Amino acid sequence: MTDFTATATNPGRIAAFAHEDQGGNPAGVALGDALPTPSEMQRIAAELGYSETAFAAPQGARWTVRYYSPEDEVPFCGHATVALGAVLGENCGAGEYQLDLAQTQISVMAQPSENGWQATLQSPGTWSEPLADTLLTDLLALFGLSTADLDPQLPPRLGFAGNRHAILTLNSRAKLAQMAYDFDAGKALMERENLITISLLYVETPDLIHARNAFAIGGVVEDPATGAAAAALAGALVDLNWPGLEGGGSFTIRQGEDMGQPSLLHIEVTGKPGDSVRVSGTARQIDQ
Repeated sequence: MTDFTATATNPGRIAAFAHEDQGGNPAGVALGDALPTPSEMQRIAAELGYSETAFAAPQGARWTVRYYSPEDEVPFCGHATVALGAVLGENCGAGEYQLDLAQTQISVMAQPSENGWQATLQSPGTWSEPLADTLLTDLLALFGLSTADLDPQLPPRLGFAGNRHAILTLNSRAKLAQMAYDFDAGKALMERENLITISLLYVETPDLIHARNAFAIGGVVEDPATGAAAAALAGALVDLNWPGLEGGGSFTIRQGEDMGQPSLLHIEVTGKPGDSVRVSGTARQIDQ
């Protein structure tokens, strides 16, 4: 079993949603008896340089958790929660951990697997709505796309599962592989619209979706695996009565492949609009 060590002074470096012993999305994880000050958490996150770092401290039977990107605090981060779950499992044992975030409460389940620690987060509640026409126009221009590039089976959507995510589904895997955008313009648009990521997707089958997630607002061009966006997408699919999810079901997201960081996210839903969803993945230690 991998030795996931993480302290406030020596944060762990964990890749969440890894595909066997490859890929995944790097996150920092720091455990301590108490949370550092906000300025200290911001400094540590910027020093690590990962898209997010999770800071956690015990509070009775629960854990107080905060997430920081290199530039600002983030209300919720899926891959950092999975990384945190692996660290809690390694240090405190397998089981379910109750987490108090800045704006809500969630949980993460940690259990050992053949490939190391696996963690399953229970997301905040979800909602979705059609993407506003003006925002869709701006997003298409940002990525050099047109409405002819979109897949009508999953129309443009705004999804929420702790954070707001724009969702655009393309009708070509090759077009998804070509994703590019102006970083500063993307960051400004995301700040204006309060978007944590912009999800570009390709549906291979109803239960297998390829994803790329722009994350300029967090200081990086792209995330190789995004648990929060996966949860928001799941909520949107339930709202749209997606095939195979009526009454509950599951699907898989492949992400990070175009970055050379292959990642797998497994998502389970109840099938009831507004419910939280379960997002699972495997964690691996990043060599320091």
